[in-house]
Amino acid sequence: MTLFRIPGIRELWAKSYQGVTCEDIPWTPLNKPLAQCRIGLVTTGGLHLRSDPPFEMGDPDGDPSFRTVPCDAEASELVITHHYYDHRDADRDLNLIWPRDVLKSLESAGSIGPLVLQSVSFMGHINGPHLNTLIQESARSAAQEIRKQQADVVLLVPA
Repeated sequence: MTLFRIPGIRELWAKSYQGVTCEDIPWTPLNKPLAQCRIGLVTTGGLHLRSDPPFEMGDPDGDPSFRTVPCDAEASELVITHHYYDHRDADRDLNLIWPRDVLKSLESAGSIGPLVLQSVSFMGHINGPHLNTLIQESARSAAQEIRKQQADVVLLVPA
């Protein structure tokens, strides 16, 4: 959104913004070396296949849904639908919000195990009534998608 490029407006919004807090975050210790772990990837950058429906930009509270993105997709097959951050740099280099190439390099070097086949992408601007939908429905469905792929570790990349 172009208004957020104006420092005064951005600062005013930041002063009034209240994030969601969670006191009981589940934690599972890693029980094997990263080189043996299957790696999942989640972005909040609004990335999706051009052939998929775009994220809903008409709702000021955002779109709590998610899209799956094949980890072998070509950059030309992907698009960012998100007006709440300046993604011009990410448009030039998707690794800023979806570091698939970086992870593939780490995999080739033997530092991590293989990427799962499908990554998950959310639109990172979710407010108001959609927060409950995101937490209670979408995030749980996305977690099920990741579990199906037997990811041992999931990297969350905020945009």
